[in-house]
Amino acid sequence: MANKLKIIPLGGVGEIGKNMTLLEYNNDIIVIDCGLIFPDEDMMPGIDIVIPDMTYLRENADRFRGFLITHGHEDHIGALPYALREFDVPVYGTAFTIALIEHKLEEMRVKSRSLRTVKPGDKIELGCFKVEFIKTGHSIAGAVALAITTPIGTVIHTGDFKVDFTPIDGEPIDINRFAYYGSRGVLALLSDSTNIERAGHTQSEREIGATFEHYFDIAEGRVIVASFASNVYRIQQIADVAARHGRVLCFQGRSMEQVVQIAMKLGYLKIPAERVVTVDQLKRFRDDQICVMTTGSQGEPMSGLFRMATSSHRLNIGEGDLVIISASAIPGNEKGVSRVINQLFERGAMVVYDQMADVHVSGHACREELRLMMQLTKPKFFIPVHGEYRHLYMHARLGEEMGIPTENIFRAECGDVIELTVKRGKINGAVAAGSVMVDGIGDIDDIVLRDRKLLSQDGLVVALLTIDAETGKLLCEPQIISRGFVYMRDSEELIAEAVQLLAEEGRRFESAHKSDYANIKNGIRAKLKSFLKSKTKRTPMLLPIIQEI
Repeated sequence: MANKLKIIPLGGVGEIGKNMTLLEYNNDIIVIDCGLIFPDEDMMPGIDIVIPDMTYLRENADRFRGFLITHGHEDHIGALPYALREFDVPVYGTAFTIALIEHKLEEMRVKSRSLRTVKPGDKIELGCFKVEFIKTGHSIAGAVALAITTPIGTVIHTGDFKVDFTPIDGEPIDINRFAYYGSRGVLALLSDSTNIERAGHTQSEREIGATFEHYFDIAEGRVIVASFASNVYRIQQIADVAARHGRVLCFQGRSMEQVVQIAMKLGYLKIPAERVVTVDQLKRFRDDQICVMTTGSQGEPMSGLFRMATSSHRLNIGEGDLVIISASAIPGNEKGVSRVINQLFERGAMVVYDQMADVHVSGHACREELRLMMQLTKPKFFIPVHGEYRHLYMHARLGEEMGIPTENIFRAECGDVIELTVKRGKINGAVAAGSVMVDGIGDIDDIVLRDRKLLSQDGLVVALLTIDAETGKLLCEPQIISRGFVYMRDSEELIAEAVQLLAEEGRRFESAHKSDYANIKNGIRAKLKSFLKSKTKRTPMLLPIIQEI
């Protein structure tokens, strides 16, 4: 195993979210990011968040040297409170990133471990690894890429990035540093794949400023802007436009208020204190003197915008209000966003969103920027990350177009062990990886409402199959869990038949490729649904869970 570098994605490949990548060389392990993903409510009812499986780290805790965090978005830091309950290792990030992590740890009553603040350009050593933090552009302050020098070569991890030469903070991506490492030779590049489907270049954050000016010009009443709380550059833009139009600012939504407080304290936001008012103070001002910034750009229940749209907030939206939703819907959130937009229109508000005007720009690089990153770094090996399967596939094809040999490009799945030497690389086996579902951290009200919704229909049936991660064989008898469907003690015959059906269908995992697992899972759901309907004339919500060990 000597002279071999292992790169092991524990999350963030084949999915957007749950980012976590491990680098291992002999007796040293470092981890890049530690994020979560929010579950599909239809597929994972009752689950609050999903985090990476950290079994491999647990098994090798004595070699674990620390976390390197690229930026402070939830899909990159959200699992840290769970990790830091187990691993007493240093965590490195920029000032804003560390401040957000500190806040999360306080909220979850996890004692702050060794949180260490770095700046772009700083260099550290962790075991045999030497790390330089490189300034990048993204939709959050303090985003960095990583240049990791290993005993056999340099690995570049871009983090989430875009090439913006006119950012709001005036500090563009450090192109020269990527070129420097490219001139010296880069062993491997791990690059953000999110926007590979989009041609050209991502717009600069400044380019949407004219849109905000236009709508503030025509607004006759209150202006309400919904955006991601973490996008302090967007908040600064809105604050500047509001000031030019003589409007005070009111921040609503728990995360928005928290992030603004942190960003102002650290100097990332420059808003005069006298321009910021509370909800109670708004009555002192005319409607045309008010701008409200709130959470809820994704249509989240209980968010500020949602509650304003449903008359469950002290600031209810109505006739004469202008609402700007300055974000695009994250895949899976489209229905929620559409529902809120409809509710706002019904209440008489004028609503502006991304399909109507340029009110949002992405924080991720488009195709030509991804091409530029490859040109700058000239990697021997290429590993696309931060994307669903199609994104990784298309990014790999771009790598081939850029002259990287096909055999040097790795489209990895979670847990795959990418083994590199100076001359060659290969996927050599896999480690325990997957998803850990976390419940019970959300508001009690949300859980109660969710349970009521499920139980008001035909209940819930969970089908649990535990299979061998390598062979696909069933390791134990399948389990059936019923909630709001049947009382299990009185339905032993029905449950026994359902378990037998699951056992028969579960054999399909044997020798099947992992890419077929989703189809097999859907087949199990369909057959179980048909069986239960034939026996009970009811169609409960079905949740097949395939646990790989």
